[in-house]
Order: sequence, then structure tokens, then C-alpha cells
Amino acid sequence: MTALTSLLEKYSKPGPRYTSYPTAPYFHAGFNESHWLEELQGSQSLARDLSLYFHIPFCDTLCYYCGCNMVATGDYSKATHYLEYLDREMALVQGHVAPGRRVRQLHFGGGTPTYLKPQDIRRLMEMIRARFDLADDAEMGCEADPRELTREHLQALRESGFNRLSIGVQDLDDRVQKAVNRVQPEAMIRQVYDWARELGFQSINMDLIVGLPHQSVSSFSETLTRTLAWAPDRFAVFAYAHVPWMKKHQKLILEKDLPDFQARLDLQQLIHDRMGEAGYVNIGLDHFAKPDDEMVKAQCSKTLWRNFQGYTTHKDCDIYAFGASSISQTLDCYMQNEKNVKRYQELVASGHLPVERGLRLTRDDQIRRDAITKVMCDLELGMAVFGTEWDIDFQQYFADAITDLAPLAADGLVQLAGDRIQVTDLGRLFLRNIAMCFDHYLKQPAQAGQPRYSRTA
Repeated sequence: MTALTSLLEKYSKPGPRYTSYPTAPYFHAGFNESHWLEELQGSQSLARDLSLYFHIPFCDTLCYYCGCNMVATGDYSKATHYLEYLDREMALVQGHVAPGRRVRQLHFGGGTPTYLKPQDIRRLMEMIRARFDLADDAEMGCEADPRELTREHLQALRESGFNRLSIGVQDLDDRVQKAVNRVQPEAMIRQVYDWARELGFQSINMDLIVGLPHQSVSSFSETLTRTLAWAPDRFAVFAYAHVPWMKKHQKLILEKDLPDFQARLDLQQLIHDRMGEAGYVNIGLDHFAKPDDEMVKAQCSKTLWRNFQGYTTHKDCDIYAFGASSISQTLDCYMQNEKNVKRYQELVASGHLPVERGLRLTRDDQIRRDAITKVMCDLELGMAVFGTEWDIDFQQYFADAITDLAPLAADGLVQLAGDRIQVTDLGRLFLRNIAMCFDHYLKQPAQAGQPRYSRTA
């Protein structure tokens, strides 16, 4: 066992990924449509731009590892009807948006957004442009499944203004692909990547997953060798979260086929070594980028942010999210749409915003969110400056967090020097553990029905 895998083992514990704080399990049904309407009407500052997210839940087939809200169907009419409800939902929201607010970021997620036919990609973008004011230089990204994907799909995205693409690779090993029901030959992925380069996408990300059935250090090393040779701008290397109590279809994955704990630790060591050798910067939370990438520059300039789509270079935006299960966010609130597609469509058809649950942040929530965001995005936190910004005595307010950080500092994950908390290069691999020190909710007495999280390693 290496020094790194020893630390990974020591700090492996259930914990959030902090795409929000408080985390999504604490959203509640007491936050309803009237609360969200009140928030929409009261949060129309022209100083804040907009980020739009559209959830396309449909897929041709079910990937057994999937943790997303998705619907596997061969009935394409479901997608064409769904677009009509997206347009209706946009109309409901548009009525509360102050003129002059510009969209700086737009993202299609899923499911599989490229399940949509090229003409429907164009159709949806026409709907969006009719409802919202998109900046000419807006960052526009889409997730893509290489299977069933044609050059015409990518051409429709480019002609619609998309400049970023995230390709779902996961693993190139045939045995792994068959075990998770996602068979996509290397040549297919390479063809999609080449098309994307030819069509001029500014940034291409590849998603990989570790911890899948039958993976080994040897097999995944080969996947890394082949994908690194393509030199995408970014990698997101996620650790598979086996949560069959939440996602019933994950029971189709046999637990005996999953890598054991030591193998998972060795895989993390492999990723750390190979990404560094290839010159990629570890942004944190399994994200890697080339040194000249916008995400690296944003982290250096302290303008990096984190939301439900992961890391983003657009910090001062309200997120308006459309479609089943999507999550909107303002400075003070989170709101999640109805997850069930049929129920979502019924609510929109009846003229209602399809609110399922949400949360209005307390002052303590906002303070702790800011601290966690600075740790995870800036990789440092100035205690005196932070205390002045929030009008608190930092040492007193976060006395428990400072105590909890002490053993992490002893292990070289953070430095506590003067009035500054600094994440070390090694600590970038343990950002969830560092952030957990500031999480008030995790420190409450255990209760029935308390959230269950995947392990940090």
C-alpha cells in the first residue's frame, strides 16, 4: 500500500459531493410553488446573469450504473411531446424574468440530450432563443452518448451555438462495457471525437468511471492510455456510487463483480499518477483540465464556482432549470422540479410551475456554503477576510471546523498557517473530506431517514 492509498483508506467515509449546500437530501416539500414564485419575483437583479439547464431524461437503453433521472424508451414521440412541455415551462418562468437579464451559460443534460434528433435539437434551441436573451459568447455545453450519435447531431449542436461537448466514455474494456450494458467500440468514440474537433467545439470533455464491475488497475490503465492519447481538453473521472437502495436498476450489477476496496484505492492512485504525468491539472472532485483551460484559469483567478452541473466558470448567475427533476438556484433558494415525467407534464399543462421541493437558505447555510465553496473552488480561505465579509468572528464561529481540520493538517491535506486555510496539492484528492468539516448538518445526531452518501474513496 502506498502513502496515498493509505490516506485514501483512512479518509474513506460516506460524504456529499457538495453540488449544493445544504445538499439535496435536505430539500423539502414544504417549499412549494408559491415560495418559488415569490423567489422568482424578488430575485431579478440585473447584476446577476442567467445560467439555463435543460434536462432531457430519455435514453435508448439503460446503463446499469446510471444514477441520473432517466427514462429508457424506444418511443421517440415521448421526446417530441416533452419538448412542448419544456416550452410551456419556459413561458411560465419567462413572465417573471426582468428584461435585460442575459444568459451566459446553457447546458443540456440527461438522460441523453443527443437522444433528440438533429431537427429537434434545433427546435429546442429556437424555443430557448425566443424566450431568453442569450449572450453572443455564452458558454453552451451538451452531454453526448456516442451510441446512435451522428455527425448531423453534432452539426445541429454547433449551428445552434454549442461550443462545449462532454462525451460519455466510462471505460473502453469490452468486458466492463457488457457488464454495465453500455457497449460502444473505441472506434465509435474516436469517430465522435474527431467529428467534434472538425466542427470546432472549443472544449471537449471525456467522462470516465472507476469502480465498475470487472475493472482492474491493468484494464483501466489501458483505457487511460488510449483516451489520454486523444488529448481532450478535460477529463471527469467519477467514482461509481453503488446505491441500489436509491437506484433499483443497479441491482443488475453483481456486487461480487465490483472491484474490492483495495482495488478502488489502487485505481485512485493510478488516476492521480497518470493524469499528472500527462500534464493535466487536478481541479478537484475528479475533474482534470489542461493548464491553459478556462477552468484552470478560473480557479487561479478565484472565479470558479460549483453547482449541480459540477464546476463552472460562471459564478454570479442564477440557474433556471427546466424539465423533470432539474434543480434551479438563486442566491437564497434551491428548487427541484417534479421528478416523475408524467407528473411533471401534468403540472405544466395545468399552468403550474412543476415544483416538487426546495429550500430557502438560512444565514448559517449561506455562511457555510461560502466557506465550502472557497475550499472546493479557490482551494484556500482567508479567515480574517471571510470573517469581515460575513461580520463574524471566524475562529469562534467555526471552532468545530478548525478542530476537525487539525488531523487533516497533520496528514498534509491542508495547511493552517496564520489566518489562512490552504488546500495542499495532495489535499485536492480529499476536498469532500475537507468540506465536511464545515457541514453543520453532518454533525447533527443520527436520525431515522438521514441521508446516505457514497464513500469519498
